[in-house]
Amino acid sequence: MPRLIRRVARTAVIAGTATAVSNRVSRRQSGRWAQQEQQQQGQPEGQPQPQGQVQQSTAAAPSSEAVPPPMPPDDDMGRKIDKLKELGELKAQGILTEQEFAVEKQKILG
Repeated sequence: MPRLIRRVARTAVIAGTATAVSNRVSRRQSGRWAQQEQQQQGQPEGQPQPQGQVQQSTAAAPSSEAVPPPMPPDDDMGRKIDKLKELGELKAQGILTEQEFAVEKQKILG
């Protein structure tokens, strides 16, 4: 019984840590994307742009909207964390054994 409680507690700690890291990464990504959108918006409307810049920005606007921005490298870590969370839940439910959990974890972490 104490081993079971210890395992459940350990899994809870791992899942909680993974959740906290995942949330932090998500907030950081959201901030970066908001910053990129502000940069793409350009100057505020109150300031006139030179004629050459207006033509360039209107020509570039359709192509920038058609192509999604590249995903930041942190997104890969977010996916890994999500997979580790799922593994932790499966292990906590008794679906995965300790050995299976360790093997799958190594596959994810590389």
